[in-house]
Amino acid sequence: MSRPRHRHPALQGLDEQALAAFRAGMRRRYTDDEILAELRASAERLGRSPTMREFAADPDASVHPQTVIEHFGTWNAAKRAAGLSPRRYISRDELLAQLRELGAGLGRTPTVRDIEARRGRMASKSLIWHTFGSLAVALKEAGFDVPIGEERLERAIADGAVLARGLGRLPKMADWRAAREREATLLSEWQVYRMVDVQPGTWSAFQFLVRERLREEGVRVAPDGTLGP
Repeated sequence: MSRPRHRHPALQGLDEQALAAFRAGMRRRYTDDEILAELRASAERLGRSPTMREFAADPDASVHPQTVIEHFGTWNAAKRAAGLSPRRYISRDELLAQLRELGAGLGRTPTVRDIEARRGRMASKSLIWHTFGSLAVALKEAGFDVPIGEERLERAIADGAVLARGLGRLPKMADWRAAREREATLLSEWQVYRMVDVQPGTWSAFQFLVRERLREEGVRVAPDGTLGP
């Protein structure tokens, strides 16, 4: 036989109509626009579209997640209204569409930096990585000319040869880093480093590959790495 449920004295004889009126009044404390502004501000502070738990834990957010849901029906509906991408239940096609839209706005292939600069307004790079395995694969599937697999090293060697011609010598890591700051579509120096992964002297191994490419193209490369006429 089940025991009768004990209620706190404050809950005994609770006026349900008064409670309902109180709840309605609490809901009216915030307009939809104010709630959406709270969501956007939280996303900006967090650096990504917040989950309910993250929003509730945000010390600067003054709205409770339940209030958000009461206004918009679901958490993801509220985030969509705020222009924030839901972090769950987003399809591959939606992710690809976001990348295509971003590329169209930029007029070029998007980079990690472009995605990070739009945190909270589009899917996070971690979600793209989790869904496709890498950004390169996602971009390739979205229709961008992006090298993957062995193509990436081949492209890096070709880019290294172009950079060497401009420098008049084989590029150092610092040269590559500076070049990538000017041209965001280049792989990072650490991506190149990890692809070659010949120990010891990984970067010199990459320079060797660039030298061989230059020689194939008829360019003389001195032992110290300078390019001849």
